[in-house]
Amino acid sequence: MRKWMSKMVLALSLTAGLISAAAAPVSAASVDATWLDTSSLRQGTIGVSYNSAASKRVKVMIAKASTVYTYDLNTSKSSENFPLQSGAGSYEVTLLENTAGNSYKKIGSTSVELSAEDQTNVFLGSVQNVNWKEARNATALAAKLTAGKKTDTEKAQAIYDYVASTIKYDKELAKTVGTVYIPSADATLVSRKGICYDYASLMAVMLRSSGVPTKLVMGSTSYVKEYHAWNEIYLDGKWVIVDATVDSAYKQAGKSIPFAKEANKYSVQKVY
Repeated sequence: MRKWMSKMVLALSLTAGLISAAAAPVSAASVDATWLDTSSLRQGTIGVSYNSAASKRVKVMIAKASTVYTYDLNTSKSSENFPLQSGAGSYEVTLLENTAGNSYKKIGSTSVELSAEDQTNVFLGSVQNVNWKEARNATALAAKLTAGKKTDTEKAQAIYDYVASTIKYDKELAKTVGTVYIPSADATLVSRKGICYDYASLMAVMLRSSGVPTKLVMGSTSYVKEYHAWNEIYLDGKWVIVDATVDSAYKQAGKSIPFAKEANKYSVQKVY
């Protein structure tokens, strides 16, 4: 986990450089936004597609006021979806391609507007790091676990119990994971192990596919020393903090720990 934390700090430093790159004057070609698909805007997400050489690193930067999220685009896919998770308002979406080292050129930049009535759907969306539409095994298992459950709380408890009891923490992956790492819910189910990012993504995949709004959250907590990932689940009109990674360690040690965590033990940096 510590190495992952260091790599995440490096990635955040790179983001600062990308912001400077995006601030450069826009060329005439930059007004062409054919790479941006807004057909899922009502669901609080956008799609991005761009053909590039496999060796070229391409990034998508989504900014709303001072809040900036930066993603690596998988150009081998026809398209990837990304969330507009910072509330209603205007977002600036910028596409950048690596030229050398940490230098990037702007391919294009355009604005999109998220309405107040559409902002509530984003935490049900299938996006790059919570890609439930491509996680067939995870969504099938979620449907099985939640069959007959009448409330979102019952669904969340069933999925949480399975993940916290079944998935084990992968110490080796934590030591070697790179900065460009996207969890695969189905792969986590097969291996039955993962880092906190995998736990949180798997939880979000299974819950969103079951119709339960769920956040994948990154930041810090008093439970662990390293950079961490967990979930917030919308239950009974409020967001409830759930940490399957921490709880799996307790469960596997034969100890009990509350399903809902105290907010003062967590500090949020990123939400997906």
